Amino acid sequence: MVLAPIMLQIVGLFLAVLIDPYIKKRDRRIMLAITGLVFSLVVQNYADYLSDQMGMDLLRTIVSVWGYSVRPVILLLFIRLLNRKRNGIVLYGLVAVNAAVYFSAFFSRLSFWIEDGHFQRGPLGFTCHVISLIMLVYFFYLTICEIRRVPKKESIFPLLNVTFIFVGIGIDYFLARQQSITYLTITIVSGSLFYYVWLHLQFVREHEKAIISEQQIQIMMTQMQPHFLYNTLSTIQALCRIDPEKAFDTTEKFGLYLQQNLDSINQPELIPIKKELEHTKIYADIEMIRFKNVRVEYDVKDESFCVPALTVQPLVENAIKHGVRIRKEGVVTVRTKKTDSGHEIVISDNGKGFEPTQQLSSDKTHIGIRNVEERVRIMCGGSVSIESRLDEGTTITIRIPEKSEIKSRKKG
Repeated sequence: MVLAPIMLQIVGLFLAVLIDPYIKKRDRRIMLAITGLVFSLVVQNYADYLSDQMGMDLLRTIVSVWGYSVRPVILLLFIRLLNRKRNGIVLYGLVAVNAAVYFSAFFSRLSFWIEDGHFQRGPLGFTCHVISLIMLVYFFYLTICEIRRVPKKESIFPLLNVTFIFVGIGIDYFLARQQSITYLTITIVSGSLFYYVWLHLQFVREHEKAIISEQQIQIMMTQMQPHFLYNTLSTIQALCRIDPEKAFDTTEKFGLYLQQNLDSINQPELIPIKKELEHTKIYADIEMIRFKNVRVEYDVKDESFCVPALTVQPLVENAIKHGVRIRKEGVVTVRTKKTDSGHEIVISDNGKGFEPTQQLSSDKTHIGIRNVEERVRIMCGGSVSIESRLDEGTTITIRIPEKSEIKSRKKG
């Protein structure tokens, strides 16, 4: 009765790992190896039970050697999923020693022997248990270290995995009964499933980070289009004749703007809103030199939180480029304030407005808004809402939850 659901779990795990689009090749190979070894462990348990019932001592010796040898290997593979930086030569040595001890059962009584259907342990009969315990403790340590880097709600999965294994060992030891599949093997199968779910969540998170990095590059490239570079340089050139001091100041700002855009590519973490606003002001100052009819105003009442890099500046750029430049007096206002649930950033303008649904579904227009919306959602659990009316203007509201403030303080 137990064998069928256990096998279904293993098959499900194998298929999930095989088709998972987020898992890396290295981790996929390790998880497939774990799945294969867990399958062999189930077969070993069942073969051990049958050989005992049928009195086949040699077969029972063979499958017992395999069972004792493979358990530490499964733990080693789980450790490899977490311990990416170290080669783990000591652990490989322990696994090799364990296998050698139990393979000696074919020609000595050092580890165990089976005679007339009775299993007898030798002086090194508990080698697998000791080595597995050492590796399990180390695995638990690595799991605790890893939990600190992930959301608390996800930590239940690795903790359940380790707990299951300890519970399985305890049940087998204190309530040992003759059965086809041991409780330890059952918990290893279930623990593997739980652990894969946890790893999958991490794989997805890493994939999202890669998307964010790609979007940051995409945003930077859209902001550094040739026409913007050319127009800014042309403005500086004209100022050199009529206002050299202002030309010098504009050149300095333009250099800072380019440097901060390049720095944002390598900025995977949230940054203080104050830093983002400084970058926005540099960009806005350049644009206000080019367009005398444009004015960017600021009403900053809250600077105690963090945002993804290139969050406010692309929205101000959109407001200028697609909205207020056509106005006789175009105004863009940037406001920040504290709310009961967190923080708000409001970017409003009196531009020509647009239809949010149509514009945001386009592949070529307002790409900055779409990217900002996704990065705010992924990186800090926030949201972006848009209100726009044709010929009246646009208001974009970014809501950042309170936790971004907590994270920034911890990092500081």
